[in-house]
Amino acid sequence: MNAFDLLRQGDAVSVGVSLVLLVMSVGSWVVILWKAWLLLRAHRDVARSTAAFWQAPSLVAGLQSVRTFDREVLVAPLVEASQVETAGTLAGAGDKSQQLTRLLRDALHTVLLKLQAGQVLLATVGSTAPFVGLLGTVWGIYHALIGISGAGQISIDKIAGPVGESLIMTAAGLTVAIPAVLGYNVLGRYIGRIEADLEGFARDLRELLITQ
Repeated sequence: MNAFDLLRQGDAVSVGVSLVLLVMSVGSWVVILWKAWLLLRAHRDVARSTAAFWQAPSLVAGLQSVRTFDREVLVAPLVEASQVETAGTLAGAGDKSQQLTRLLRDALHTVLLKLQAGQVLLATVGSTAPFVGLLGTVWGIYHALIGISGAGQISIDKIAGPVGESLIMTAAGLTVAIPAVLGYNVLGRYIGRIEADLEGFARDLRELLITQ
């Protein structure tokens, strides 16, 4: 008996649980593949963009060099934020060091939100998919026992089939959850590395502009 047979024989709850697990699996794999591609590009972009910036003769030339390599637009917002005019506003209150800290912090937060996109979904799928599968298992076993009790004569073959089919839901939940958890942890490490590089660049850029 395959998965389609189980869906045809199941009730609304069983079908609903199966569809939820399917959506979770597709969504998590889309995020994993998309984030892996994005972070691979981002890691290269940040290294190339920052190197090109520090090799430029001026801030304007540095920004142009950054835009050439910054395909994911992670470094350029930091340089652009440092050039925002804040005179006559509350954002311009305080000395130059405070202004730069405020501008770079806001730009860095925006960039990091882009890097963190999808992580909440992976964490949610990884933590809830086993319980969704367990719900399908419990519901399936309940209906299997109801059917067995109404059949009159009970034998091991009548019990093993329906109960085994219900337990498939637990395996399905784990199959959905494990890739999501692994993806969340592995991608999180890469995000942390890129975040550290961006924070270091923002700090160095702030020190450069303060001395000018």
